[in-house]
Amino acid sequence: MFYSNESELKSNKPTIEDFYEKTLVKSYLNTPCGQLFYAYVKPSNAHIAVVISSGRIEGLDKYKELLWELYNNNFAVFIVDHQGQGRSYRHLKNKHKGYVKHFNNYCIDLDLFNKQVVDTHWQGKKVLLSHSMGGAIALNYLANFENSYNGAFLSAPMLDIYTKNTPKPLAKLVANSAKLFGFQYSYALGQSDYAPDEFSQNVLTSSKVRYELFRQTYQKTPLLQLGGVTYGWLYAAFSFISSVDRLKVDTPLYIACAQNDEVVDNKALYKLTNRLENTVLESFPNAKHELFFERDEIRQPLLKSLYQFCESVTA
Repeated sequence: MFYSNESELKSNKPTIEDFYEKTLVKSYLNTPCGQLFYAYVKPSNAHIAVVISSGRIEGLDKYKELLWELYNNNFAVFIVDHQGQGRSYRHLKNKHKGYVKHFNNYCIDLDLFNKQVVDTHWQGKKVLLSHSMGGAIALNYLANFENSYNGAFLSAPMLDIYTKNTPKPLAKLVANSAKLFGFQYSYALGQSDYAPDEFSQNVLTSSKVRYELFRQTYQKTPLLQLGGVTYGWLYAAFSFISSVDRLKVDTPLYIACAQNDEVVDNKALYKLTNRLENTVLESFPNAKHELFFERDEIRQPLLKSLYQFCESVTA
């Protein structure tokens, strides 16, 4: 297998950009609420498709390295920017505000993308790959929508979240109250427009080169920027989290757990693994939240696990 590495990432950037511009097929999918931006690529000898459900604030522009890598390893790849982020439509006048009316709306979009784009261009075996909020969307989708996925690889799925210095019961009460009194479009306490952290302060990755490339991408293309969450998004997220213990999923799952995650609460990942059959969990030592953007010594074992999982569920 081919693995992209940090030491050559900057020198490979022109090649990756050329792949993005000339090889990746990009377009928009119409929905009743707006257009979703998506992309796909199919190597001639691909036998497995990977469909990516990315995390909050993310879009396919951030995943260029991984898309290029998967393509070079003969995977067909499909990815869509979720509503409210990336190049897809946004709900509010202030485009920085993270908002969704119902968490299930993400799944409705994913189902439409799967039926109208993925199934149109690919009829073979496929794996749903996801990260963080995208993992929550993937799990909810598999539990509630008819699908033909052979397996799902969930990287640090958002099955519960840390609320920093606010106790979770209080955070839930505030989100519920804010929505009840019509403040669902307001930023939650402490949230603001897009404001990148210095690398030394970030909780996402310990790879400086990947973090800096991510921030440079968003600095160069402001329309990709997304700020903090609104009370409406928080209410929708807590509503999903409260349903996790009732979700039934028969699809084989692989859960990648970041040992030093400060974004999602890993206890929820272990709880789900113990409850569902056909589910395995692997913890990656010293890893921060964004496993696909971590240092090579963390990221490469993660990708090896991904490739082994894909082969095991599609054999």
